[in-house]
Amino acid sequence: MSNKFLVILEQRNGYIKKSSLEAASVSVKIANQLNAGVQAIVLGDKVENFDLIPLTGISEVTFYYNKELSEYSSSAYTSLITKHITDNNFSEIFISNTALGKDLAPRLAAKLDCGLVMDCTTLEIVDNTIIATRPIFAGKMLMKQKLTSAVKVYNLRPNAFGIIEKEPSVVNIDKVEVADVCLSTKTVEVKKNEGKLDVAEADIIVSGGRGMKGPENFNLIENLANELNAAVGASRAVVDAGWRPHAEQVGQTGKTVSPNLYIAVGISGAIQHVAGMRSSKYIVAINKDKDAPIFQIADYGIVADAFEVLPSIIEEVKKIKQ
Repeated sequence: MSNKFLVILEQRNGYIKKSSLEAASVSVKIANQLNAGVQAIVLGDKVENFDLIPLTGISEVTFYYNKELSEYSSSAYTSLITKHITDNNFSEIFISNTALGKDLAPRLAAKLDCGLVMDCTTLEIVDNTIIATRPIFAGKMLMKQKLTSAVKVYNLRPNAFGIIEKEPSVVNIDKVEVADVCLSTKTVEVKKNEGKLDVAEADIIVSGGRGMKGPENFNLIENLANELNAAVGASRAVVDAGWRPHAEQVGQTGKTVSPNLYIAVGISGAIQHVAGMRSSKYIVAINKDKDAPIFQIADYGIVADAFEVLPSIIEEVKKIKQ
């Protein structure tokens, strides 16, 4: 089977997610090295930002639309995408490691009886073959994997690849109306924190730990996050204590993140927490304990009381923005 790449684009509320554009961008980069073609697929009811797709280098998109596809359905999405893959003989499939991608990628691999690599942080070409790297053992080791099946599925960590912008080009969108949607599973209701960024996909994260001493002090974390247009994160101890919601938990039992900037405030740096954020591009640690393990992986460290440092940082950020 000749190489033919397919990128699965995820839409939320009618807008293609940034993490999907990252997956599209890296798939084009890999495809160019293998002289392969790349196409994309998106399912939903409507999409408002098709204009961003050409920046990734993708020129062909198939849009399956139906009102019932506006929210994710594991049965409908798996059925439609599997058929699209087999009908068009795609060999490499790329999808972002979002909540949807974590559920959909294994389902596709099972239906297609093919190999799957989850949570890839790098992709490289060795002897005309894709080698995927993923963290294992709580991020303490990296595993390189080569898939040998005819069809291969790669699940990519958000923020690990970025978007390599191409010269804008014309994108051909093939709109296919779906008459009969298989809805053995259906999303009935979606609840989310309005206005809050998801830590799994944020470029900047400000996280607080037990050093914040109580939930009433997290306003400092939130204020700094607001000024930086960042997401608020938390350690497991904070979430277990009921100070913050589980959706904000970063770590082995929470969410794995790869932001450009991770600010850890009052977090000691237990291995379980580090496993979820060590792949951040830059790590800044603020802790009054100079021997805290977090300083071992931090790019920049401030040994000081967070309650004295944070107000000053917030004011400096405000000055810079003005």
